[in-house]
Amino acid sequence: MSVLQFHLNGFKPGDPHDLYRANEENTNIKNDVPEEVDVLIVGSGPAGLAIAAQLSLFPNITTRLVEQKAERLTLGQADGLQVRSIEMFEAYGFSERVLKEAYYINETTFWKPDEQQPDHIVRSGRIKDTGDGLSEFPHVILNQARVHDFFLDVMLKSPTRLQPSYSRKLKQILLLTVKDNPDASTVDIELERADPGHEGEIENVRSKYVVGCDGARSAVRQALGLKLEGDSANQAWGVMDILAVSDFPDWRTKVAIHSATQGSILIIPREGGYLVRLYIELDKLNANERIASKQISADRLIETAKRIFHPYNLEVKEVVWHSVYEIGQRLCSRFDNLSSEDTSDYPNIFIAGDACHTHSPKAGQGMNVSMQDGFNLAWKLASVLQGTASASILHTYSAERQKVAQDLINFDREIASMFSARPKSNVDDEEGVDPAEFQRFFEKQGLFMAGLGTAYSSSVITAVCEHQDLAKGFPVGMRLHSAPVIRLADAKPIQLAHVVKADGRWRVFVFASSEDPASASSSFQIACKSLSELVDKFTPSGADVDSVIDVRAILQQGHASLNINDMPSIVWPQMGKYGLRDYEKVFCAETLLGHEDIFTAREIDRETGCVVVVRPDQYVANILPLDDHEGLVKFFDGFMRARE
Repeated sequence: MSVLQFHLNGFKPGDPHDLYRANEENTNIKNDVPEEVDVLIVGSGPAGLAIAAQLSLFPNITTRLVEQKAERLTLGQADGLQVRSIEMFEAYGFSERVLKEAYYINETTFWKPDEQQPDHIVRSGRIKDTGDGLSEFPHVILNQARVHDFFLDVMLKSPTRLQPSYSRKLKQILLLTVKDNPDASTVDIELERADPGHEGEIENVRSKYVVGCDGARSAVRQALGLKLEGDSANQAWGVMDILAVSDFPDWRTKVAIHSATQGSILIIPREGGYLVRLYIELDKLNANERIASKQISADRLIETAKRIFHPYNLEVKEVVWHSVYEIGQRLCSRFDNLSSEDTSDYPNIFIAGDACHTHSPKAGQGMNVSMQDGFNLAWKLASVLQGTASASILHTYSAERQKVAQDLINFDREIASMFSARPKSNVDDEEGVDPAEFQRFFEKQGLFMAGLGTAYSSSVITAVCEHQDLAKGFPVGMRLHSAPVIRLADAKPIQLAHVVKADGRWRVFVFASSEDPASASSSFQIACKSLSELVDKFTPSGADVDSVIDVRAILQQGHASLNINDMPSIVWPQMGKYGLRDYEKVFCAETLLGHEDIFTAREIDRETGCVVVVRPDQYVANILPLDDHEGLVKFFDGFMRARE
């Protein structure tokens, strides 16, 4: 059942997002830390919250989130939200809340030294921030603390009423392995409390899985003996959020400025209409020199910014927050506790976010990639704990996300270097950067900067695709690129990818051939009959038919010419204790508001149709012909556990 479908098992008044209503026997808010849990998450940053929010949806999984700080984040340092993150927020159910508050980045402008007056800056270029057709969502800016609030709200309204347990410091972690029985392996954790009245108290917790989301100084990572390896660019930057008055014409636009001799600035307007964030280039650091030793004040940052903005004025009225940092890119060799690639063992301890990769803020990727780490891992843990998937899928977390982080490090190193380089003084200047080249780099890297460049390699959960030509616009290993469709039952236009919620379920989209889908002999009807057998094989006894694999149909005919009564039962199933029909699984490919229909937009073979398999984290896992039932069964047999 979709998160936004309700009343399935009886009428329930009130907020439909409050899933707790359906589990009213759970009367306690879960912010204690019991002696035994299924998953212990250490750290309530973006990665930890993305994991906790998804796992909180499963009443039969005991999840706890512990945090060393005394309370929730109120002022975050990260702010950029790429379009891939907004797609993910749609899966969690709060994209609208983000978009209502956020600042939209529509354009990026570039400024360089005036050739006639080099101590002045002039605009040299302007580009769209996000290329046309990349996503239905925009690139936006919103304070990290608000994003945390939205995840916390999902947790609080979940069936488990999960909340973080604050003022808990990780003291010790020990893996207890049971030979020949990975399901019995556990992790012993020792926590020290610091909340009033409990200072110094020790809590001993035994967990099946532990996830370290505890930042760049991660205690979990250190306990695993893993290191963040990399280097520093020996370049210092300052950052500050300010309320200011300026005659700089692009003050409310994302801007990259290269001055002749005073350094560089990146301007990021903030939500609310007035706040602006400045990233300000400072001095080069000597080898082994730390920025903290320079004790750089907010006043110094302001004075540096004023020189770079010349001839424009900058009058700072209030500094909301400021900091200084050193550019560096560091990465762990792996993101779990396995010391080798031996697939006979299964990982029990994982690290995510800044605990396993750090980089500069220039690319605006840190929070985004961390949340995607969490999105990748959460459904895998849930599937294993619920017994619907083999523990073998846990190997894919480190393999998939470590490569993504390495790609980010490489990108960040290049963009940070270009930001810090001075403008070229002439064509033979090899140390400087050509402003036009810098702009071209932004345009070329648009897909990556939007968070859409991730392409997972083949694995047990991502097939080696032999039939990509059936749906060229859905590359296997990449996220499902949405397109509008019309829902058959009520003619509602929706984005197809929005049905893929963060609920741990697999989706199988059946794109019908050009035949009459009502005909019993059509390839669509035959494929749906085979899918019914597949779904039944992996659905637990007594569970709704779509609880593990959710099948949806996309037809080529117009919705006015079709009858829902002619649809196969797998896409028009009876659900819940009353056997109510689910009318929201069949869609029609029609031209909407100037958009191409989905078959055209995503280059789907109209003559033969196809089956598109999508992972619970919205990535395309396989594409198969409608009649390749054997291939579909073989794929799911590779990692799923059949009903006992």
